[in-house]
Amino acid sequence: MMSGLQVENLTVEYVKRPRLGHKEERRHTALADISFSLSGGKTLGIVGESGCGKTTLGHAVLQMTPISQGRIFWDGIEITALKGAALRPFRRQMQLVFQDPFEAMNPRMTVDRIVSEPLHLAFGMARVARQRKAIELLRRVGLDEAALSRHPRQLSGGQRQRVALARALATEPRLLVLDEPTSGLDVSLQARILNLLRDLQAEKGLSYLFISHDLSAISYVAHCTLVLFGGHMMEQGPTTALIESPAHPYTASLLAALPNPTSGRDMKTLSSAISRASHIPSMGCVYCPWCHHAQSRCHLDSPEPTVLDGERLVACHYPLPDKARQREP
Repeated sequence: MMSGLQVENLTVEYVKRPRLGHKEERRHTALADISFSLSGGKTLGIVGESGCGKTTLGHAVLQMTPISQGRIFWDGIEITALKGAALRPFRRQMQLVFQDPFEAMNPRMTVDRIVSEPLHLAFGMARVARQRKAIELLRRVGLDEAALSRHPRQLSGGQRQRVALARALATEPRLLVLDEPTSGLDVSLQARILNLLRDLQAEKGLSYLFISHDLSAISYVAHCTLVLFGGHMMEQGPTTALIESPAHPYTASLLAALPNPTSGRDMKTLSSAISRASHIPSMGCVYCPWCHHAQSRCHLDSPEPTVLDGERLVACHYPLPDKARQREP
């Protein structure tokens, strides 16, 4: 068993209560049979449109969301069934950075308390030691001591995200789950946060699960990428190969949504994301209703992940050939 994180056949299902006129409960599969591994000092990008299960996957890894099937290992130890005190040491090693740092912070608390609280809970540090460590953490993420006395409302979006990173680093974790860490920031702030993440990774050997809908950000920080659609894995492999030569039609559609400066094309959006999430077919490939390459087999049989080019997995009956693996016009 490898060191670091390993996820095997992870499935998460929710039970929906009966609606008016319906007597039976309905089950919704948020994630279906997801497997991957992540070694120390590496980043796995999790990409897909809204409702595909990205955040659910991050929460499931951290044992914040109950899983229905599958196993999660950390350094070869299965943590899936651990609870309470048995799980606490592993929680210190795996921390979450929320998508909206403002919503994740108590508005009545100062930055000093926000960053110091994990130090008290995890290590029982005395007040003076906590403050000294909080200053050190803030400086590491590019903030000075003056931020200690401020409240979240007194900080900019970029500053709040840096405080969130400082708080996550307080327990000296080895894995950070980053849920859309650059969402809502302008381009210059996005670049600063991404550069900071790369610097922290190089310095501390951190592993990242980097959740995003933005393949541009994924391509900058992720060594490997997992593409999700409707809770299913579409494609997984080295980021460079996946972006330069997408094998799954859905990956190609995500790349087509990126801005293309050479053509002057504006950013396209997958505007049907919400409607797609509620219209996943019950049989066959989950993406086939929207796939331009679908054939009769795709509507009947769900494709099993197969190895392609010896380095990535593709869940498609008819992967795109090499010559077709380019951005769609």
